[in-house]
Amino acid sequence: MAATAANIVEDPHAGATPAFSSADAAELVERLRASFNAGKTRPLAWRREQLKAVRRLLTKNARPLAAALAEDLGKPEFEAHTTDVAFPISEASIALKNLQRWTRPEKAALPAVQRPAKAYTVFEPLGVVLVIAPWNYPVQLVFNPLVAAIAAGNCAIVKPSELTPKTSALIAKLIREYLDGDCIAVVEGAVDETTALLEQRFDHIFYTGNGRVARVVMEAAAKHLTPTTLELGGKSPCVVAADADLATAARRIAWGKFTNAGQTCTAPDYVLVERAAAAELTEKLAATITEFYGADPKASPDFARIVSRRHAERLAAMLDDGATKAAGGDVDLDERYVAPTLLTDVSTDSKVMDEEIFGPILPILAVDDLDEAIDTINRGDKPLALYVFGADKARCDRVLASTSSGGACVNATLWHVANPNLPFGGVGESGMGAYHGRYGFERLSHRKAVTEKPTRMDPKVGYPPYSRIKLWLAKRFM
Repeated sequence: MAATAANIVEDPHAGATPAFSSADAAELVERLRASFNAGKTRPLAWRREQLKAVRRLLTKNARPLAAALAEDLGKPEFEAHTTDVAFPISEASIALKNLQRWTRPEKAALPAVQRPAKAYTVFEPLGVVLVIAPWNYPVQLVFNPLVAAIAAGNCAIVKPSELTPKTSALIAKLIREYLDGDCIAVVEGAVDETTALLEQRFDHIFYTGNGRVARVVMEAAAKHLTPTTLELGGKSPCVVAADADLATAARRIAWGKFTNAGQTCTAPDYVLVERAAAAELTEKLAATITEFYGADPKASPDFARIVSRRHAERLAAMLDDGATKAAGGDVDLDERYVAPTLLTDVSTDSKVMDEEIFGPILPILAVDDLDEAIDTINRGDKPLALYVFGADKARCDRVLASTSSGGACVNATLWHVANPNLPFGGVGESGMGAYHGRYGFERLSHRKAVTEKPTRMDPKVGYPPYSRIKLWLAKRFM
């Protein structure tokens, strides 16, 4: 797949006027590489200073960032803080607390034949990292990878999404104001700017988005043998056993699904519920929607909007495919509003089951048993997240053991992503590579193996000329 404009940009009307050429991109990358080669980012003092600056940037500007998110996505301030701004503040704090320990050389065992010697590994920075961020969590998914890049001692170029223009412009302004411009840069724009950046040689590319664009990123990276981290998505299933606490399951599923109007890569994409509990779960989910957002979710200050009219139109098309609307179903394209919606009587061949929904539409499919649920999941691509609800631990464990996913929760949704002590990443079509906390530091570092040998002893047994006794010793001890 060629790295064309149509492949990269999500909104065909965005970024029509190129403002950043390939020559500009090359000059920027080389400027940052010169800073890296001069060793500016390697000292822990520089890393700590920049991590503190990230934390200061986010804490001092939490309200303006929330206002920009409200304008771009209709996010309530509570969601803006808890799901977008607080995450990277926590990531920066954890990196600051643990940086000394993370960067410490790690001893390795030595085979007897290599002694006397000392063996260890060290983490070294990669160089210049490109972070291409998405629009659904435009603060978190700019700054979480950036924190990892800084902690590892890299220079970085950040590319925010053009689909959230107010947030992108504010992020660009704040990065230039708070962070070291010799080592950290931000490029706004859309297709032309992204294409210009992808033509350059980076030492790592960190992309969050969809699988279609991820293939473009990988193709561009392959020309320079650049490693990539791809945080993608997919149809994350939610399995509900008949013995589950259905009231609690309904609240936790609805929260995970309808936060940010369903525009979350780890949101429950569809529910597979044992048939005996299907009707009751649907009723409790419908009641929970009313509890969360009132009788008219459109009037609720706590329900976000779809990022663009085009995305709202895509979701509206999914609602016109023969399924029964058990709750919701209202759409206002001018307001970019799609109601929190429950679908039943869903065909497995329908649009809503053919692609990741990425919106506030939740199909509920009844299955005869957990074996049918497992088989349904395994017929599709490996999802980014999997959720299972049930009272019987052995049955829940069987679902986890019989399926593959980037991460999982039992009797919960989303919470595994919020734990900085767990790796976050996909598998197969849902992505490659994991980060958060130490995992991000390691992902954007090179683990270099080092052996040191003293010179006071230098047995000649391993040097030519070889002899039969040397061969015997080699076979005996190696």
